[in-house]
Amino acid sequence: MNKSILRKAFIFIIFLSLLFSGDLFAQTDIKQTDIKVAIIPFSLDAKQVNHQIKNRIPLMISEKLEQEGAKVILLKTWQNTEEWDFSQFRKLGIESGADYILTGSLFVAGESISIDSRLINIYEKENFTSFYADANNFENLFSTISQLCKEIIGELYHKKIITDIAITGNKRVETDAIMRIIDTQVGDIIKPDKISKDLKKIYEMGYFDNVIVKKESLDTGVKVIFEITEKSTVRKVKFKKNTVYEDEELADIVDTRTGVILNIHKLNSDINRMRLMYTVKNYHNCSVTYEIIPLEHSQADIVFNIKEGEKVKVEKITFEGNKHFSDKKIKKAMETSEKGFFSFFTSSGDLNESEVKNDIIRIESLYKNNGFIDTKVSDPIIDIGEKLITIHFKIYEGAQYKVKKIDITGDLIVPMEELLEGIQSKETELYNREYIRKDILTISDLYSNKGFANANISPLVDKNDEEKMMNITYSINKGEPVYFSRINISGNLKTRDKVIRREIKIAEQDLYSKENIQLSFKNLNRLDYFAEIDVKPVKTSDENKMDLDVRVVEKETGRFSVGGGVSSEDGGFGMLSVQERNLFGKGQTGKISATISQESVLYNIGFYEPYIMDTAISGGIQLYKEDKEYDYYDKEALGLTLRMGYKLFDYTGIGIQYNIENFDITDVQTDFTNMTPGSFLTSSIKPFIQYDSRNDIFTPTEGAKHKFSIEYAGEFLGGDIDYTKYLVETGLYFPLFWKFTGTLHAEAGYLDDRSSDDIDIDYIRFYLGGMNSIRGFDKYDINGNQEGDIKDRGGEKYVQFNAEVTLPLSEKYKIIGVFFYDRGDVYRTSEDIDLGDQFSSFGTGIRWNSPIGPLRIEYAWVIDGKNVKESGDGQFEFSVGASF
Repeated sequence: MNKSILRKAFIFIIFLSLLFSGDLFAQTDIKQTDIKVAIIPFSLDAKQVNHQIKNRIPLMISEKLEQEGAKVILLKTWQNTEEWDFSQFRKLGIESGADYILTGSLFVAGESISIDSRLINIYEKENFTSFYADANNFENLFSTISQLCKEIIGELYHKKIITDIAITGNKRVETDAIMRIIDTQVGDIIKPDKISKDLKKIYEMGYFDNVIVKKESLDTGVKVIFEITEKSTVRKVKFKKNTVYEDEELADIVDTRTGVILNIHKLNSDINRMRLMYTVKNYHNCSVTYEIIPLEHSQADIVFNIKEGEKVKVEKITFEGNKHFSDKKIKKAMETSEKGFFSFFTSSGDLNESEVKNDIIRIESLYKNNGFIDTKVSDPIIDIGEKLITIHFKIYEGAQYKVKKIDITGDLIVPMEELLEGIQSKETELYNREYIRKDILTISDLYSNKGFANANISPLVDKNDEEKMMNITYSINKGEPVYFSRINISGNLKTRDKVIRREIKIAEQDLYSKENIQLSFKNLNRLDYFAEIDVKPVKTSDENKMDLDVRVVEKETGRFSVGGGVSSEDGGFGMLSVQERNLFGKGQTGKISATISQESVLYNIGFYEPYIMDTAISGGIQLYKEDKEYDYYDKEALGLTLRMGYKLFDYTGIGIQYNIENFDITDVQTDFTNMTPGSFLTSSIKPFIQYDSRNDIFTPTEGAKHKFSIEYAGEFLGGDIDYTKYLVETGLYFPLFWKFTGTLHAEAGYLDDRSSDDIDIDYIRFYLGGMNSIRGFDKYDINGNQEGDIKDRGGEKYVQFNAEVTLPLSEKYKIIGVFFYDRGDVYRTSEDIDLGDQFSSFGTGIRWNSPIGPLRIEYAWVIDGKNVKESGDGQFEFSVGASF
């Protein structure tokens, strides 16, 4: 290369340097992230200098510019730039390394702030852009600065400010509804990504077929227009070729209705709902399609075309790989069953695909609860044909294991022997996964009842494949004891807190006890003051403390009844009753009643306090007047009964009852009874002990009731009648299966009558028959009469047995059905009790805890009526009152 060429290249480089360093320059294409802005401190014109505002405003502007990607250079020294020319700004820009210079002034008058600013592009001669902003007060300063920065950024990046937003094309959907969901606002710099997001949001409203965004340039900025095409509205929904369901039934389950906006997703969902509805009735081959018929004025009709097909049921369930259990045994463990003879009114043969999948778990549980720990069941192969359905399962059984050893390690709070005795898993027996689950719950309950609510019980299983044996170790980490912190009671608008609190078997700061939580719920339920009860522990910030939340929903406890009816014991009757079982919210009971029937008139007023002066002592008083027509004599009586009880412990109480009654016996038919006419006074005292753990007074499903009493009446207490009566009663209530409850009830009594020979008070003796004893017989049918007896007189001994099975027909209204068997007899003092030769009956009925009290309607057929009734005789029984 010669020297001439080098010289020419050097001169050319110098020329370029001079060109770009002089006043002759061109606009440079600067990337957004390369823009640098130098901010000169703003001048301040104010009566009182406010350096905080003067310094803060440039910082606020700086933050906004940097958010858009600009690099800001804050110059520290204020300079008066009002008289500067372009060259001075350019020189300062080059020295500071900036592309733009921002300068300005602040004017503060009271609360108002005015901001004048200029933006100078040092690469464009005489390019000065002015901006002005005004804030009415300091509170609006931030928004004012934000708007000012938007205008500056628009100039820096040659972007437009949105000065208007318009929605067009919408007729049914209000503009405000659309504007509320978009983020783009007037005053924003237009950003394509933000517009795209708003576009998506408008589509997601589900009301539009199409949305187009247009931009219209204005002198002051740009107008953004969202041009909308609305979806059609549904004029009618029609169904074709449906015979199994009426149009109204199908219309009830679809979401697409007249007047709604047409939505394809909803139409597909409606199809799925209808298909599922058909599968419930075993139309598994049903297909549903839809047709949209466009109409004028953006409307459309929807037509669902239905091909129902034929009804098909599960005809055959088969298994592959099962050797230990037969097909029949496995089918019993499943919910899905084959079509049976009575399938037209039972669910046999119905296909529910969710239940079929659950049957996999049921089959595996059958095996794993019988030692087959490795059993696996494949997904079912379901073949739905035109006429029948078949289901096939593949089963891998594996080997059967037994339990070799059971051990318990960790934190033992009771001897291991006690824990082992309480669990269901036993050594040498087949391994049972369900037993292990129950064992964990048993041990957890034992620990939680001793305060260790956070106890962790982990079952460790060691499998020996050679011996086909399992070692089970329950590892216990009891954790720290948990205490109750607070008892929170809510929902009781009438009932006082103390009425609820005294039934709760937990005190604040007591150790946690799951058993006492359950007992508290049972006690509150037995009050029968509440329609809903929720008693649950709630965690607190301290993991070793829990609160107990007791939430109740009260129900009506007051009752005003005027009515009448027919009773099998008293014939037609009318009644007037005013009763409050939660008087003034204190848990007291007050009652005034009058009952008039064909055979009796009874007036009654009573009061009962379950906790006298908040102690475990209860008491009550009852005043009554009764006129009663017995079969062969009449009785008029005025009496007073006082009762006092004491709660010994849970479910168990003792008490004493005193009764004084003045009565007259008239119209005695001496040919048929030995009843003594005249006026008499009975004064008696009856101590008793009672255990009652029933979970509900009217419809118990579990628990027991036992009672023993001795009633003594005699001259010693100031009466004319002298006797002692011994009564014992027992009842057990227990769940059977599904919702059925079993009841076993028995009573027995003995009367020691010591009245003088010239006084015979027949009604104190025992009779059986009627609703609360042996149904199917009248009240005095079973009376101990012996062959040759002319006069009825009752017996001195009796035994009664009742067995019942109940089923709730309506849990909401407490209506239950009942099946029963009754047996019993009455005996004279000299007779022996023969349990093999007694009156008996069976029957069915309905019970309802109605607003006027428990109503019972039952029908009984006689099994053994001896000399009173023939076998097969039957009769209805009616009564108002609780059962045994």
